[in-house]
Amino acid sequence: MTSVFKLKNPVKHYEWGSPRWIPRLLGLPNDGGEPWAELWMGVHPEGPSELVSGGSGLLSELIGQDPVRYLGEETAREYGGLPFLYKLLAAARPLSIQAHPNPDQAKKGWERGDRNYKDPNHKPEIICALTPFTAMVGFREGGEIRKRLEAFGFAPLAPLLAALEAGDNPLRRFLTALFSLPPEIREALSEYARSRSLTAPYAEEWKYTAYFAELYPGDPAIIAPLYLNLLTLKPAEAMNIPAGILHAYVHGFGIELMANSDNVLRGGLTPKHIDMKELTAILRFTPFKPEILTSSGAGISRYPSPFREFSLTGITGRGGGAPFPGNGPAIVLVTGGELCISSSGETLVLKRGESAFIAAGELPVFSGDYTLYVAGTGSLCV
Repeated sequence: MTSVFKLKNPVKHYEWGSPRWIPRLLGLPNDGGEPWAELWMGVHPEGPSELVSGGSGLLSELIGQDPVRYLGEETAREYGGLPFLYKLLAAARPLSIQAHPNPDQAKKGWERGDRNYKDPNHKPEIICALTPFTAMVGFREGGEIRKRLEAFGFAPLAPLLAALEAGDNPLRRFLTALFSLPPEIREALSEYARSRSLTAPYAEEWKYTAYFAELYPGDPAIIAPLYLNLLTLKPAEAMNIPAGILHAYVHGFGIELMANSDNVLRGGLTPKHIDMKELTAILRFTPFKPEILTSSGAGISRYPSPFREFSLTGITGRGGGAPFPGNGPAIVLVTGGELCISSSGETLVLKRGESAFIAAGELPVFSGDYTLYVAGTGSLCV
């Protein structure tokens, strides 16, 4: 009985996407130059994967026929369906600053019909770079924010400095003061940011602040590089982003793996709805700087994650066969070369950009010259 299924995955064409990265990986033309922002792999109803070998229809329908067989007894009992959503993400322009709810917040928001909640699930995530990948993640320490604001030198931001001196939750007071700036100050801030000279020691922060001011004039979050950690991952480096952490992906191509949810609370750099009351209700107002996870450079690289719903593993193969280092359920994405999967007397070949679902309990053999990333549950053993 077939336990490995090749997938066809939907693409999301958001305006911040790149016309190059995803089509190039998939080996597809993009003659019209349309932005390809995300490719979704999984069972989320807003973008479910289809089966192109081993069966027909949607992956969600296959799993629904026999959850225990395809997910394993433990995963089927706890989640009832595939608990993660796997993506390629191609950010040619910045995504909105955002944060995601924890399980209790998501459940309550969904039950009360809050427009911010698309489902009752939380959305922790991990991002792994395929190209250099720039992001802003987590509040800086108060002293670091103060130094950057003072060096920035825009006098009308004095209420933000005062907020940082508050003894009671200064980061909350800071963000509230920032989004309470009157429209004329916001416009003046954008003009000032665009004219600010790029000087050390904060040249990178100035550069991105000016860039954001060009894209989103009048948005107070253009100064986010002053209060959020500005980081650039090298290819094959990754970082975990828990619930409640303010973050934004600025530029780059990578793999994103998360709990099966699309719940987003926005906090700037967007024309979309911003609900500051709900955002401040879910945020962690403490400094946070993510640990950078690195690849071993050969063989198997596990990216440790504290999240039960998913785990990410990178595998490089050269020639001979090797057993799949886990017990499923999992989705395999080939990012380089060609992979041959042998299972139950059948063989499936995946080329660069192709993916497959592996059912729980299946131990296929991988062979060929390839680089791939495996998305599995938190119980995936490597």
